Amino acid sequence: MNHTSHKSIGLMRPPLAELETKARWLALLLLAIGLHVFEASLPSLGPWFKPGLANLVTLLALVMMGPRAAITLALARVVVGSFFIGTLFTPTFMIAMAGGLTAALVMIAAWRWIPGISLVGISLLGALSHMLAQFVCVEALFIQQAALYYALPPLLILSCISGWINGALAEYICARLAHEKI
Repeated sequence: MNHTSHKSIGLMRPPLAELETKARWLALLLLAIGLHVFEASLPSLGPWFKPGLANLVTLLALVMMGPRAAITLALARVVVGSFFIGTLFTPTFMIAMAGGLTAALVMIAAWRWIPGISLVGISLLGALSHMLAQFVCVEALFIQQAALYYALPPLLILSCISGWINGALAEYICARLAHEKI
């Protein structure tokens, strides 16, 4: 009888801390997907405008787990969420991916390179970049009309409001988690 150790055949168990990290990321992903699906059911205040609650989860992943977790969460959330709402690989999917990916990259850049920026500031930059990326995507791929940008100013104002709210929620959640030592 061959008593090959688990270690020699690559079945070594990951440390508990690594499993906890993966479980937290997965919990955040599930929350982000749920919010993505929920937001899809809400009436829109304008073209391509939703409250951006899923970006709140991306911001939490960034603060709690770092840039790699945030970017993979943003990508996975759009793919899986779009699958559930039936928009995978449609124009809606491309617009959502452009916005979500751009917002995640801008939030990561702000978090890394703007000393002392608050989560509200990071969230505001993410919300604005999300909306701008969606407009650029729509203009480049679907509606090649400069007049499209006339709708942008009021939607940027709404993005500022939702970005501020999401940033304030992120600060509250992070403070609660720190207080609870989670």
